[in-house]
Amino acid sequence: MYIILRHMLAAQAGRMSTANLVERFCYRVLPSVCKGCTETTYKPALTLQPRAAFPSAHRWYSSMNPNDFIATSLIDSVTFETVCSDTLESLCDYFEELIDATPALKSADVTFGDGVLTVKFGPPHGTYVINRQSPNRQIWLSSPTSGPKRYDFVPDKRTINEGYWLYRHDGVNLHQLLQEEISAITGRKLDFFALPHSQRPKNV
Repeated sequence: MYIILRHMLAAQAGRMSTANLVERFCYRVLPSVCKGCTETTYKPALTLQPRAAFPSAHRWYSSMNPNDFIATSLIDSVTFETVCSDTLESLCDYFEELIDATPALKSADVTFGDGVLTVKFGPPHGTYVINRQSPNRQIWLSSPTSGPKRYDFVPDKRTINEGYWLYRHDGVNLHQLLQEEISAITGRKLDFFALPHSQRPKNV
């Protein structure tokens, strides 16, 4: 386009004044040359299809079992402290009575303080530590038999003050585990399910 304009202007320069040359260029030459540039074909704007927010999160939630949502976070701190204290104190009393009634455990020892329950059975059985974890609203267990576990409180549907402590990775509750492991240590049939905040499984 610039080459054409240059030749046209050169051809006209010898016959026309500068004013006439500018007038011809602006009103006659330029519109005809730039006609293709000024005619614009408009296309509809691209329309983005709405997408669901966080689709991966939606798939994650929809794939989970509702039972995987533990209700510890639903209880307030006061209720947690009450339920946790009831659980640990009742376990402490039960272990003390068990040791007193079992001659084979005469060297065993039970201590409880500051939310930490320690039961020393001695060799070869080892030591159980059950302690309160207020920041997480959990009870933590250290077992010489099955290792460490963290239990969440699952309130009863009728009243939040009732319920049981569940280890959500295997679905076994705290008192159920103690029932199995401590019964094996003592060689006696025990009943941890009679204690507060426990739940007896249907098959037990």
